[in-house]
Amino acid sequence: MFTGIPGAPAAPGVAVVVDVMRAFTVAAWAFRRGAERIVFARTLREALALKARHPDWLACQDGAPTPGFDLVNSPARLRALDLRGRTVVQKTTAGTAGALAVADAGLLLCASFAVAGATAGALRRVRAQAVTFVVTGDGGRAEEDRACAEYIAERVRTDDADPGPYLARARRSTAAARLADGVRQGWAGVDPEDVAVCLETDTFPSAMAATREDGHLVLRPWAPPEHPASSA
Repeated sequence: MFTGIPGAPAAPGVAVVVDVMRAFTVAAWAFRRGAERIVFARTLREALALKARHPDWLACQDGAPTPGFDLVNSPARLRALDLRGRTVVQKTTAGTAGALAVADAGLLLCASFAVAGATAGALRRVRAQAVTFVVTGDGGRAEEDRACAEYIAERVRTDDADPGPYLARARRSTAAARLADGVRQGWAGVDPEDVAVCLETDTFPSAMAATREDGHLVLRPWAPPEHPASSA
């Protein structure tokens, strides 16, 4: 099942929430740079409140740099940071909103091209019979998110699926054009390499799973058990 955020069931058995440009590419890179966990915030106010209670946490939002926030939603800029052991609070327009919409899923994975193969591998390992793919961008119409979701679904069926056609769709997407235009206009929260980084495929070996912890939805790198007890 492929759906946007408004049409997503509240508690699917297995959900894969996709945000290629840029929330879950940022998340994948945050873990690569050593982050321990990512806490999803519903609002900017909540993100800043969490930061105020935990001054060592790093707050991240999309858009231009904003007072109180430590990071912008740019994977290219994140690649140079040392995040070892840190907690990141993330609030974005599409990705985190999509994850929060299906927070009661039995298994909730967050994905981008960077972790597409790992996500497909996780779905195979848990033997998921039905998966709800949540396309977060543009009200469920984002071509880059839909292409990534379809690539993951194809990788579940056959591990040697060719990412080329899916990446071509993402490269031509409205989101890619919007980021390129932002670079031309000098938007402060966009890096010239963001689109290229978002299109790097199967970069990291771990899927990313979100679970509830202490009243918050928290994302961590995740690998399923070798021999699941039952099908998802």
